Amino acid sequence: MTFDSKILLERLTVLTVDEPASRWLVAFSGGLDSTVLLHALSCMRERHPAATTAIHVDHGLHAESRNWEIHCRQFAGQLGISYISERVSVDDDLQSGPEAAARQARYALLQTLVREGDCLLSAHHEEDQAETLLLNLMRGSGPAGLAGIGAAQLFGEGRLLRPLLGVSAEAIRDYAKHHDLGWIEDPSNADTRFDRNFLRQEIVPRLASRWPGVASSLKQSADLASEASTLLRDLADIDLAAASGSPERLDLEVLRALSLQRQRNLLRRAISLCGLPPPPATRLYQAVDELIPARQDAQPRVAWPGAELRRYRNNLYIMPGVPDLPGEPLQVLRPEASLDLGPGMGQLVLNPDVDGGINPELASAGLRVRYRQGGEEIRLAGHDCTHKLKKLLQQEGIVPWMRSRLPLLYSGGNLVAVADLWIAAECSHEAGYGVCWRDRSPLN
Repeated sequence: MTFDSKILLERLTVLTVDEPASRWLVAFSGGLDSTVLLHALSCMRERHPAATTAIHVDHGLHAESRNWEIHCRQFAGQLGISYISERVSVDDDLQSGPEAAARQARYALLQTLVREGDCLLSAHHEEDQAETLLLNLMRGSGPAGLAGIGAAQLFGEGRLLRPLLGVSAEAIRDYAKHHDLGWIEDPSNADTRFDRNFLRQEIVPRLASRWPGVASSLKQSADLASEASTLLRDLADIDLAAASGSPERLDLEVLRALSLQRQRNLLRRAISLCGLPPPPATRLYQAVDELIPARQDAQPRVAWPGAELRRYRNNLYIMPGVPDLPGEPLQVLRPEASLDLGPGMGQLVLNPDVDGGINPELASAGLRVRYRQGGEEIRLAGHDCTHKLKKLLQQEGIVPWMRSRLPLLYSGGNLVAVADLWIAAECSHEAGYGVCWRDRSPLN
């Protein structure tokens, strides 16, 4: 197939039919693909009035990166397109490798530049889609991974669009030759130590020699996988609504009524909606085979880096991980400031003028914050006798893993309040200070 600015306009029109772009931002490396995208976009300005800005990200990984930035600046200037250049620092991430670390740094920066109504354009094309599909196959990905690169997605405050998907690398190169364009050749693209380069240089050409339409066929497979992935997501949303509608806490009875495949599908979706790292397949199978069918009084746990699944009573909890047990250095909470309880524990704040809140005299003197040691008792408003805190927590349905992490507020040796749950009757006041526990993990 051929490629020109008219085809680009048609593709962008389809991608923005529901929400027209107020500004085009082009991720512009200066390589062949982004050079063609930026040039074609400049040729359609009269037919699409949205302002265009080229954004170049200098990773500083190559000795020539400064010269590449100058080339990009000059090319954008020749086209009359506004230009932004930013330099990023790439972490030496040994686990994911320099390629992934550079991509992560680049996208993190680009997210900060995309405003509401903006469309960031990336120059991924048909062969990029084929390489992504092959890479994900080697990783054992499911339908979502096999769907490859999406043509449109939310990004920052705007959207990320890839209008060249389906356009062949040959058509892009023909366009550049026809318009006599110059571009940057990054020598690292020939380094086959990188997986994508190995596929591009060694594997895809071999496949194409046997099956000339391999890139197009792989794109079609990715499109079908994308459709299947969308249907699985829609099914998971139906199951999620039945399982309480909250991705952080799922009803085990509803989960058990689903097939094992739908249980795993629902867990994948709920974990994604919680913004947590995707679980390895082994952890999903462990959750379905061991955690969900466990007896009611059991407290099993399935964890992977950055997330974990727990259950209590008839609910399954999805969370970023329970914070470590807090230490015991005494901290003081006063009305004029919030108290940070440490990573994953949130902050405590005293809010004034709360009916039945903490007596202002006690609060103003400062309340010491400690954690449970066992044997604590408290008398609640309207009760003549004290209650064991352990019993109250059980009756309230506080999840076991948070009971030892509840901040207890003391005045001298007297227990004044239990987190934001209860205030001792003898310490309350009709216009006192209420306890607010911000950003805490779910308690029940």
